[in-house]
Amino acid sequence: MTPNLEAKIKALPVTPGVYLFKDKTGKVIYVGKANNLKSRAISYLSDDLGTKTAQMVAIAADIDTVNVGSEVEALLLEAELVRKYNPKYNIQLKDDKTPIYIGITKETYPRVVLIRKTQLKVFKLKKVFGPYLSGLTARRILKRIRKVFPFSQHILGKKGCIYSQIGLCRPCPNEIEKESDIKKKTELRKIYLRNISKLEKTLSGKLLSVRIEIETEMKQASARQNYEQAENLRVSLEEMDRFTNSFDRTDSYLTNPNLLADIREREVGDLGNIVGHFLKVRKLKRIECFDVAHLAGTFPTASMVVAIDGESDRRLYRHFRITGRKKSDDIDNMKDVIGRRKNHFADWGEPDLIIVDGGKTQLAAAKEMLGVDFPAVGLAKRYETLVFFENGKFSEVRLGSGPAKNLVQRLRNEAHRFARSYHHKLVAKAMIKPLS
Repeated sequence: MTPNLEAKIKALPVTPGVYLFKDKTGKVIYVGKANNLKSRAISYLSDDLGTKTAQMVAIAADIDTVNVGSEVEALLLEAELVRKYNPKYNIQLKDDKTPIYIGITKETYPRVVLIRKTQLKVFKLKKVFGPYLSGLTARRILKRIRKVFPFSQHILGKKGCIYSQIGLCRPCPNEIEKESDIKKKTELRKIYLRNISKLEKTLSGKLLSVRIEIETEMKQASARQNYEQAENLRVSLEEMDRFTNSFDRTDSYLTNPNLLADIREREVGDLGNIVGHFLKVRKLKRIECFDVAHLAGTFPTASMVVAIDGESDRRLYRHFRITGRKKSDDIDNMKDVIGRRKNHFADWGEPDLIIVDGGKTQLAAAKEMLGVDFPAVGLAKRYETLVFFENGKFSEVRLGSGPAKNLVQRLRNEAHRFARSYHHKLVAKAMIKPLS
């Protein structure tokens, strides 16, 4: 590996994305994905590499990366790039195993199947996605998507499958076929086929289109007073938001490698426009989001996650262990954490905006510690509402679908995750502590 390539690897970002190793002619020889591009690429600098990996690294002359917004997008984009470039070492590093494909069958109730290349002609397939050189990758994709769009992998039988009992095959084709009411049976089949259609679009990277479709169906179901269906769609929407907050086609990354930076710029700009109506903010370069986690007052912890120019920077994250007397009091805990954060403005840096997870009471607690003029907002989970407190009164803005909502949801979810991870660590540590 050349010194220039080694230096380029060490300068990579710590974001999710896809990396492409190229030889001296510029030909792509390997495509990989990572939750942390820098960490993954640095692993190739090790002296302890497998024979074939060492061969690939020895002829690598350059590396390109494409930053994406989530692990799911990295998985989808990796498959698309492997299909596009057919890199030599993606095949060789898998010990010449035949690639895995995700297939949608041509049946009354299309099934989702995982098949090898040699099996493509065995199944009657409506649609094929892949190749995925790792069966684990294909399974991870389906495991995540199935929570959003339940589907069947079994042939028709006489009773509901086991996955129907946990909501992963809903409506189950077996149960649809048992339905005696023709009208209801027809409606259930339509729901199943819509799930398959959305799954196909998701695997194609059309995430924005799918999200809009779900929102439209949810509103229509509610208008028809079909509240059960509306609730199922709402849950699907939340699951979709959980695994990705950036809804752009994966092929958009191929034509614009800077797409993620463009997305983040739109998100920060949109949030700045909203916040600017209520607060005096010149810029939103550094945004911090805080969350408190505890179980019935035990082992309370808090998290601070940081976004620079809209992109999470894990090097700046902080955990707080709360030691006050009122451990079950979220308001007291928020005051404690924000007060400690304020004490570090000089050495940690001062944020342009603070977001606290919660509504009026949590925001009031933060403002009490920060001062009335410091830019801070609350994020109430119900309808994703921003809460402001200025000139002695509260104001609320319900966020619609768009860049600002994507940004604050992503930060809030990351703050939840980070706070819970520390909380669980403390609980686990206490459970294994020997009795005195």
